[in-house]
Formats: sequence, C-alpha cells, structure tokens
Amino acid sequence: MKTKLALILSLALTPTAFADEMKGMKMKQSMPMGNMKMEQSGSTAKTAKATGTVRNIDEEKGTVTIAHGPVPELDWPPMTMGFKATPGQLEQLGEGDEVEFEFASQGMNSSITWIKQL
Repeated sequence: MKTKLALILSLALTPTAFADEMKGMKMKQSMPMGNMKMEQSGSTAKTAKATGTVRNIDEEKGTVTIAHGPVPELDWPPMTMGFKATPGQLEQLGEGDEVEFEFASQGMNSSITWIKQL
C-alpha cells in the first residue's frame, strides 16, 4: 500500500519537477512552423443572421447582449447572449432596441459583422 502511494505521489509531482528545471531556459525563436497545422478542424468561423432585442451594452468590454430568436444556420435555439462589437456598432445601439444583425461565430466567440435597428 505504501509503495503504491509513493508511486502515485512521484508520478503526480514529476511534471512540476520538469517545469522547475525548464525555468530560465532559452527557447529557440527561429523554429520553422510552415508545416504545422495551427487550426483545429471545424474551427472556421461561421456567419449567421438573427433578429433580437438589445438587453445590455458594455462599451468598456466591447460587447452587446442580445436576446435573439432561433439561428437556423447554426442550429441554435432562441437565447440571450453576448456578442463582440466595434465601438461604432455600439454607438448606434440602445437598450431595448429591436435589431437585425449578422455575426461570425467560432466556438464560443461571436462577433457582430453588421447590425441595424428595425
């Protein structure tokens, strides 16, 4: 039993020991990356359109929260969510505005590409 516990503890602490050894090591900056695949499959941004109601505007974070209807292009049900937006887009919006908008969605990140009040 003590042997198993010692083995488990040593395995658990091994990554920490190696990380400490790597502190201060210089990494080679000229590593060629031309052949490396940087994108995960399915990570391409998808564009979709929706209509909804502006619930909140956060100019400091650059986001707008919109309660929107279903988004068939992404198979999304109606929901309320935050979208990244430019300062110019945020300037033209007010809480309670009914809007039509287009956005790019990549995973959990969605950015408005076009928006107008209805």
